[in-house]
Amino acid sequence: MAVDAVVWRNRAMTLFDRIPMPVAVCDVYGAIILANPAMAAEWGATSSGLRGRVVLDLFRPQEPWQIERIAQALRLRRRSRYPVSVRWDAADGVRREGELTADPVSDSVEASTALLVMVRVLGECPVVEQSPEPAAGTAEIRILTLLAGGATTARAARETGLTVDGVNYHLRRLSERWGAANRTELVARAYALGVLTPGVWPPAAVPAP
Repeated sequence: MAVDAVVWRNRAMTLFDRIPMPVAVCDVYGAIILANPAMAAEWGATSSGLRGRVVLDLFRPQEPWQIERIAQALRLRRRSRYPVSVRWDAADGVRREGELTADPVSDSVEASTALLVMVRVLGECPVVEQSPEPAAGTAEIRILTLLAGGATTARAARETGLTVDGVNYHLRRLSERWGAANRTELVARAYALGVLTPGVWPPAAVPAP
């Protein structure tokens, strides 16, 4: 029985290595446990060299809500395939776009869930040279300041004179620009990028030079 298990494991690993599309097995936090050669080739690395890297740091999600859906499914132990639209700058210098799918897998219902991640390359993205834009606009800075202080979307809308949809629009733009998965991460990045002043309460924007 043990010999048969080893044989089947070796066959599975051979198949895993020969799959032409990028594939990886990740833990529930998205850290790569195992990557096939096609995945490693996208980054000019070896399979072992990708171990421990967070897959969503490599492939940038275009719709943050898709990541929230996967997190919710894992909490509820749902087992479905979840697609995520992604872009990435490959090792050959080409910016590509594709669809990443994450399938929750485990040996049993009680076992910790892992993620089988596959990436389907859909094409290349033209890199458009643009003038540098500010880290955040005036309205976005005001919204970030309010969120950092614990404001709800409705309160941020009242304080800025925007509608709730208007506030959500600015937050979506910032999420796409900064690659943030949620509002907590948006606020953290605002401090990291020098948009909000560290160590100040109530939160305040960094004064313009």
